Amino acid sequence: MPERLPISRRTVLTAGAVGALSAALPLGAGAAAAASPLSGASASPSGSPRPTAPKLRFRADGTFKVVQFNDTQDDERTDRRTVELMEKVLDQEKPDFVVINGDVITGGCETRLAVKQAINNVVWPMESRGIPWAVTYGNHDEDSFSASGVDEAGMLAMYRSYEYNMNAENIEGVTGTSNTIVSIGSTAKKNRDAFTLWLMDSGRYAPGAINGQDFAGYPTWDWLRMDQVAWYREQSQRLEKHRGRKVPGLMFLHIALWEHRFMWWGGVDTRTAADAARGKARHGIVGERNEDECPGPFNSGMYNAILERGDVKGVFVGHDHINDYVGDYYGVMLGYAPGTGFGAYGLSGTQRNRMRGGRVFELTESGDDVTIATRCVYARDLGIDLTANDQPMEPLPLAPRQEQV
Repeated sequence: MPERLPISRRTVLTAGAVGALSAALPLGAGAAAAASPLSGASASPSGSPRPTAPKLRFRADGTFKVVQFNDTQDDERTDRRTVELMEKVLDQEKPDFVVINGDVITGGCETRLAVKQAINNVVWPMESRGIPWAVTYGNHDEDSFSASGVDEAGMLAMYRSYEYNMNAENIEGVTGTSNTIVSIGSTAKKNRDAFTLWLMDSGRYAPGAINGQDFAGYPTWDWLRMDQVAWYREQSQRLEKHRGRKVPGLMFLHIALWEHRFMWWGGVDTRTAADAARGKARHGIVGERNEDECPGPFNSGMYNAILERGDVKGVFVGHDHINDYVGDYYGVMLGYAPGTGFGAYGLSGTQRNRMRGGRVFELTESGDDVTIATRCVYARDLGIDLTANDQPMEPLPLAPRQEQV
């Protein structure tokens, strides 16, 4: 029987145990109680990285760069071009932080070793360069569980074994695996957080039924739970109270919000070219939409909470590999990063790999404000082979620490 690691809410939902959800939240440790090195707080917010994690700060020139990769989504024989793309983007952009925003791996890993190798292939580009990084979880990360016996909680232990990883432990009473707050310190004012990155677990799939009703006709993806929305709101208020001001930030989650779709079409029940043109003009949308957004069946309320709080300046997702658009939805940027993994689905036919890439965020600190510029980078501009085939590689070697975890 495969080794069973602490239960994740993914396993609960897939088993249809919705009624037991509140009692079967992830069993990871709660918030660390160590003092924040940036704020001098008496206790770190729940969702803080481990005390020994790297400490992030704006550069001396007031800049900070984040790279978002999405859907690396492969087994231990990762398509070699996925790693090549990541390495070339890192070497070109030289980011200060990287997030792999969900679907880090997928089905096909038949053993615990294979899961470690699949993870190692796509985190080693950052680790080997000494770049701090973290992941969010997507709908495919536990696809190998039935064969490997490794669930998201087990993967989290693997991620946290790396020196430059910044994922937090699970939070008692909050749905999801490793909802994380990453703080970036000011370069101008000592012991002050200038910016916050919110990394949220948007889940896997809807359960088979709720209260005896199935989801035929509705999207069957997962959604942020209300306790996660409440946790964001509470921690946002906590940060504001302690810092004496709202701390601006960005939020990353795998599955799109319903508001991504509303923004594109310029409405709720509209789907014509004229509607899309209205949405594009009103919200300043740039980029491509090559497939439907795939949110869950319920609107989580996260956008409403963000609009109320006014600190999160953008919400960026993946999941839908061939979308890369971004727009301004009533003062909050909503956007996609394109799919990074060459082993996952892409466009059709010979165009399959045209959209492979990542998204770059250039942050600039100016007093109490931080300006945000964002753009996409693509494999097609980096001299990478875009042939519509699979090019699996042999797994990269594991370091001794990862061999043991």
